[in-house]
Amino acid sequence: MPESAILETKGLTKHYGRLTAVDDLNLTIYRGEVFGLLGPNGAGKTTTTLMLLGLTEPSAGSARIAGFDCTKNPIAIKRIVGYLPDNMSFYPHLTGRENLRFTGRLSGLDERTIEERIQTLAKRVGLAEAIDRRAGGYSKGMKQRLGIADILMKDPEILIMDEPTTGLDPEGTRELMELVRALSVEEHRTILISSHQLYQVQQVCDRVGTFVKGKLIACGPIGELGRQLEENCPQSAEVMASPAGEELIGLLRGLDGVTEVEKGRDALIVRSERDIRPAIAKAAVDGGFRLEHLRKLGGDLDEIYIRYFEKAGESNGSDDALKRGRKRFGRRGA
Repeated sequence: MPESAILETKGLTKHYGRLTAVDDLNLTIYRGEVFGLLGPNGAGKTTTTLMLLGLTEPSAGSARIAGFDCTKNPIAIKRIVGYLPDNMSFYPHLTGRENLRFTGRLSGLDERTIEERIQTLAKRVGLAEAIDRRAGGYSKGMKQRLGIADILMKDPEILIMDEPTTGLDPEGTRELMELVRALSVEEHRTILISSHQLYQVQQVCDRVGTFVKGKLIACGPIGELGRQLEENCPQSAEVMASPAGEELIGLLRGLDGVTEVEKGRDALIVRSERDIRPAIAKAAVDGGFRLEHLRKLGGDLDEIYIRYFEKAGESNGSDDALKRGRKRFGRRGA
């Protein structure tokens, strides 16, 4: 593991019967960064989280956090990892303070440390005025803030957050993302966010890994992600030339790499395995056509994201596996 890395997987793979939920995952996350694991439900994020938390054994490969093997040292992983599930639950009849006090005792902290840490964390997450109210009366956003305070009680080296903004309104989402970023910048915490929401991940993450059908298809800073995704993504180009007609369509269909040519409203749409615009232009001119318009379609991160993830489908039941695994990891995923 590189000196600056805190989390590393090598060839991490998980099979459920004939289904490969995670396929040869090689990933490195560095200390102090916010990393986004981005993909639709059922893409492999949940199973990856299970293996990182030591809740399920990989079929092949390995995962290590802070030097500890996630499968062989699950107790050590519990001590250094704070896990925030997508639906954090608390004892509703207890106050926020009492819930945090309970977590502190489970973590083996002395009473003085517990009380000092509660005071500090309540202020840190913006719950100072509500910490002595019953948790059952908290809004979704307040529960998420309490959840962050809860996982920080044991002062973990790395935080893993599963869909942290689910159910939050836009303002609550913005505030939570600002808090996540502050935990990284000001406290140098390493944060792994598992999410299917591109916009939120773009706002806060230093790097992003994109999961589709168990495979990590791209990984890097947001600015490079679109380029990496496009290398693995079918291309589309809009073509206008004259004379238009079946002869032009036949010419385009015969180009190497073309998978489909369809008629659009005002132009032909050429779908191909790669960017073949130079070949289109040359073939049109050599064929005696007057090329009037040639434009690449898509290309921005939002469009590429939609193109990939709509095809990837929705949940295959892995969320249920994570819920079962939480029981092994401890109360509320702490």
